[in-house]
Amino acid sequence: MPESSGSAGPTPQTHVIDFRAAEQLLAARDPRGAVKLLDSVIAAHPENTAARLLRARAFFAAAQLRPAELEFSIVLEREPDNAFAHFALARTYERAGRPEQAKRHFRLAAALDPQPEYLQAARFDS
Repeated sequence: MPESSGSAGPTPQTHVIDFRAAEQLLAARDPRGAVKLLDSVIAAHPENTAARLLRARAFFAAAQLRPAELEFSIVLEREPDNAFAHFALARTYERAGRPEQAKRHFRLAAALDPQPEYLQAARFDS
């Protein structure tokens, strides 16, 4: 049985716990705390799209728009059909005062997943 002294460094289980704790921190409106936890998870598992998406959401919630944009973009490079990531990136662009880029991603989100919130934001009628 492995020792639990913690001297061996983070384990995959630690990263799962940190990911879940980051979800809770974001839900509790502590996005900066969530980012701190996710940094080590992503350092160990840079391919983990779910962790990157959560970190992007945390950056957005903390009004750190450039890091949010970068993380959402990485997610979309890996999952170009991720409607939520397009929608969230559009919100990031909107908040940053970049309406044309926002409109493009709102429309991609709505085309990929025509749920009411995405369709309304896409403003296909204008």
